Amino acid sequence: MSIDGKIVVITGASSGIGRATAKLLAQQGALVVLGARRLEPLQQVAEAISASGGRVAFRQTDVRQRGDLEALVSAAVEEGGQLDVIVNNAGVGPISRFDDLKVEDWDLMIDVNFRGTLYGIAAALPVFARQGFGHVVNVISTAGLKIVPTMGVYAATKNAVRTATEALRQEAGPTLRVTEISPGMTATNFGDSITDAAMKKKIEADLGATAIPADAIARGIVFAIDQPAEVDVGSIVIRPTAQG
Repeated sequence: MSIDGKIVVITGASSGIGRATAKLLAQQGALVVLGARRLEPLQQVAEAISASGGRVAFRQTDVRQRGDLEALVSAAVEEGGQLDVIVNNAGVGPISRFDDLKVEDWDLMIDVNFRGTLYGIAAALPVFARQGFGHVVNVISTAGLKIVPTMGVYAATKNAVRTATEALRQEAGPTLRVTEISPGMTATNFGDSITDAAMKKKIEADLGATAIPADAIARGIVFAIDQPAEVDVGSIVIRPTAQG
């Protein structure tokens, strides 16, 4: 049971849960290979990890582009000689009511949250098959466990990932581990993608009052990765004690 020496790809690594997970894994000796759409903050995360003595590589990655995920996985294999884990973490949440008809926001959530996760799985599976081992970690959300107004499309994309994750787990066989992590209200930049001003203000207020730090989710991800090869942690839900 050791993180030391593992090669881990993380998407959405420039902030929030992805950044916290990258730092924690690097502290424990993993080589983290980071992908995110925003290059400057991604570089800053990589520089901070390197300055602390961690091993890190990064590549600008838009998870809506299948080729970007394939390139990120290839970079990990080139850098580390193998791939132990892919953490499909990239996600957006421009939530709104259905009758606001923010169809472009719906499309974005489908493309990033669901399609982007599938592209990550598709990039990693051939490598895992060649190696005979691997671990897929998909970051989902408690929004898919408790359905509430304004989160219909967001929750739908997250539950699509949940369904795909469970099917993959059942197909995976004895050498591929598959884990879903469902964070509750977490102190991230979740509100940045919300295009409805009133909704954005409300979500930011809710996060400020209730959210737990991203490190709490990172510890759950690291726990799943750190188990022996024959132990598959299927699902972890991590939320604030104050969350309803």
